[in-house]
Amino acid sequence: MGDESYNFVFKVVLIGESGVGKSNLLSRFTKNEFNHDSRTTIGVEFSTRTVQLDTFTIKAQIWDTAGLERYRAITSAYYRGAVGAMLVYDITKHLTYESVERWLKELYDHADPHILVMLVGNKSDLETLRTVPTLEAKEFAEKKGLLFMETSALDSTNVEAAFQEVLTGSYYVALCFISLYTKRWTTACHVNLYYSSVCTFLPCTFYVMCVFMT
Repeated sequence: MGDESYNFVFKVVLIGESGVGKSNLLSRFTKNEFNHDSRTTIGVEFSTRTVQLDTFTIKAQIWDTAGLERYRAITSAYYRGAVGAMLVYDITKHLTYESVERWLKELYDHADPHILVMLVGNKSDLETLRTVPTLEAKEFAEKKGLLFMETSALDSTNVEAAFQEVLTGSYYVALCFISLYTKRWTTACHVNLYYSSVCTFLPCTFYVMCVFMT
């Protein structure tokens, strides 16, 4: 299948403090690579990967947003158009977890208010150095209506699962969006209990590029 053979383009942004491993999560998912000498990202970069969900082909654009405070003004425009976001913190650095609330505010200031968000505790391979309890982060995510998962870009733990869950949730939102405006209600909107609540978001402004190949 060629690079242009896809049904949807989904933009997903990675956000969080510098040094939490956003760039390596990106490279692990899109290239299955890990860079031990990864430098701080300046500005924004993105990579793509094509995934299959049901009978549809999704081109995922994963954007790596710089975590340094001084670069936020540059990257804020890149939140717009995102259907999903992964808010990443380092489980060994509690300060990166403490900034999650502020990152959420920035995200909702610039993105669609119904964007699908996952809270990601990265570096789970460093369990002995953990300072953020899993239960604390999970309860916070539930309170804020976020998905939650702990990952390790180093050993690949849950990286695939985390991205797939965000993309799958965005996919069901897109199906309901299409059904609403084509008046052809899809079975997925009724039978998928896990994501059934996404249909209540509509109508709303999702910048999903529906490129149906007919």
